[in-house]
Amino acid sequence: MQQPRLPTETPAHTIVSTGQAGSDLGSLPAAPVVERIACVECDLLVQIGELGEHERATCPRCGHVLTAPRPDGLTRALAYTLAACVLLVLANTFPFLQLKAKGLEQVMTLPRTAIELYRDGYGVLAVLVLGPIVGIPALILMTLLALLVPLRRPQPAPWLVPAGRFVSFLSPWSMVEVFVIGVLVSLVKIAAMATVVMGISFFAYVGFAVCFTLALSNLDTLEMWGEIEARTP
Repeated sequence: MQQPRLPTETPAHTIVSTGQAGSDLGSLPAAPVVERIACVECDLLVQIGELGEHERATCPRCGHVLTAPRPDGLTRALAYTLAACVLLVLANTFPFLQLKAKGLEQVMTLPRTAIELYRDGYGVLAVLVLGPIVGIPALILMTLLALLVPLRRPQPAPWLVPAGRFVSFLSPWSMVEVFVIGVLVSLVKIAAMATVVMGISFFAYVGFAVCFTLALSNLDTLEMWGEIEARTP
């Protein structure tokens, strides 16, 4: 009777990033292998070899980027996280938009948006609006600080593994970029009916969205877990 064939480990593809479209250099050699991970898209078990500067490893089956370490990636992620924290506080402190039409003036802030929805009887909608654009990003930033500060000092911490899992779990639920695009589209329509004055909070939130995105993009998952394992007894 023929035995079933077990899944095999496949070496990843490495791509050199030079600012233009990368070129496939073929499979990495089996040795030295530093990591074996499963592709999150197609679940293929892949061998990750040692990567040079400006190189990234992709899944040979589906092309998903498995890891793309950057020079001082964790340090950059920490710097962008700190900047995003400051900008998020400013975005929730000052006026976001000011609308003027027919002698009437309305000033809106991000917290007031949820408050007005709650007063109108839309409590669930208020949570759904404020949560993905303020609440969840704030939780991600606090978790990143708790994760990156011990990794950069460096020092062991008992919460590193839960913090790494929490960041990976929350990241898909953040809607920061979607909110910025939605506001810009809405401004085009509102401008035809009223005078729109963008407040300090608007520009602070746009800057927060940029820093928040850069913080997550510089946080390479494989590098992060390698640093966590090195400091976890």
